[in-house]
Amino acid sequence: MSELLARPIDALAALIRSGELTSSELVEASLRRIDELDPVLGAFTHVAHESALAAAAAIGPGDPRPFAGVPIAIKDNRPVAGMPLTMGSDLFGDFVPGHDSFSVRRLREAGFVLVGKTTLPEMGILPTTESRRFGPTRNPWALDRTPGGSSGGSGAAVAAGMVPVAHGNDGGGSIRIPASCCGLVGLKPARGRVSAGPDGGHSFLVTDGVLTRTAAETAALLDVLAGYEPGDASWAPPPPAPYAELARTDPGSLRIGLALNMPLEGAELDPVCEAAARDGAALLESLGHRVEEISPPWSNLDLLSDFTRTFGPSASMTTLIGGRLARREPLPEDVEPLTWILWERARNEDALSLLSAQARLEGVARSIISFLRPFDVVLTPALARRPVPIGEIHGLGPEPWSRYQRSGGFTPYTAIVNVTGQPAISLPLDHGQDGLPTAIQLIGPPGREETLLQLATALEQARPWADRRPDVSGGGRYGAA
Repeated sequence: MSELLARPIDALAALIRSGELTSSELVEASLRRIDELDPVLGAFTHVAHESALAAAAAIGPGDPRPFAGVPIAIKDNRPVAGMPLTMGSDLFGDFVPGHDSFSVRRLREAGFVLVGKTTLPEMGILPTTESRRFGPTRNPWALDRTPGGSSGGSGAAVAAGMVPVAHGNDGGGSIRIPASCCGLVGLKPARGRVSAGPDGGHSFLVTDGVLTRTAAETAALLDVLAGYEPGDASWAPPPPAPYAELARTDPGSLRIGLALNMPLEGAELDPVCEAAARDGAALLESLGHRVEEISPPWSNLDLLSDFTRTFGPSASMTTLIGGRLARREPLPEDVEPLTWILWERARNEDALSLLSAQARLEGVARSIISFLRPFDVVLTPALARRPVPIGEIHGLGPEPWSRYQRSGGFTPYTAIVNVTGQPAISLPLDHGQDGLPTAIQLIGPPGREETLLQLATALEQARPWADRRPDVSGGGRYGAA
């Protein structure tokens, strides 16, 4: 059954639809796998045994929904009716919302069975997953390393075969980073592609998505999640055809820019990560694309303050829980030291400062996108470093702000794409000599996810990765706790 959970979601749904497999059998297998591995990996904040089994029992052969009966996990920063919403923080206590986010509702409507909520760093701030409330989440490939963040629990859960796919979201790389660390496919959709409702309004930086094993699954789930919802302030233009169909289309010969220059001053590129990007460029050239090295105008930009103003935890601590906090101001002991520092900074900012920060980021975005217009796709390393050891980056201790500042050196290539609003995808082309997954990032033109999915499909066919799986029972194939 653990092998079954690694099969593509369309194949699993077809087995359930035909009656060859029941949803109850598949969901029970997922729950057993979670119960077995989560004490080691720490990927879940809540496991919904009873509601998941009840939902599975109600699904029979012939169910027309595309993914009826397939288990999925939801990152614990989106409301799921009847399940705790913690944001990885003590602040939220035992809060249980009575409604689903729009993304969760769409996944339910597609037939998925929700088996639980996955871990994240407190408020989704950091690129690792080590909250005070739930402890560290570990990488199935090496238990002493991070699975990335902030969708780290989802990345670990899919990589370990607890669920075939999982929900995530990305405000500075939070889908692409765990995908890179865990050997998965992680797409950040274009700005406005997926609605943040009903709790969140238009988001300049954050968008929902999924972590999967294959490009085809990512394309199919983008079809599920994408599209306008009533009340959205803005939205991306619809694609010319379903993404699942477009992903199988030949994009033709593309002009691709290879960008290695750092979008963060002082960061250093690990030779393994650079080699992976250059290897990806060579593979793309062998597939008939034209690759040239470029230097986009994103180096030496001091964007941390403006990015933090726009992305800080104030939104998470107010709007996402439907006004719950309006009844009480948070106290320092409610949250981790880093979260409190960011909260205090946000409270002391005025509206003009926030609007000015967003305007400056929009100006940077325009200059970068203008520079990149001649290119169909941009290729970068997904990360600048290998997955870092547990304990290196967290929001605790006496100097959390310095840790926060240093965390960008691990992931300098991701957040800039949230600023520009372009779609970007992380692909696990290879493993380094240490055996840890090594990924590249492809950045597409604004609103053109299909181009990335077409390239991802071609790369996956040329160098398949979906069958690579860690031996979690052995302490991680390449590491130990």
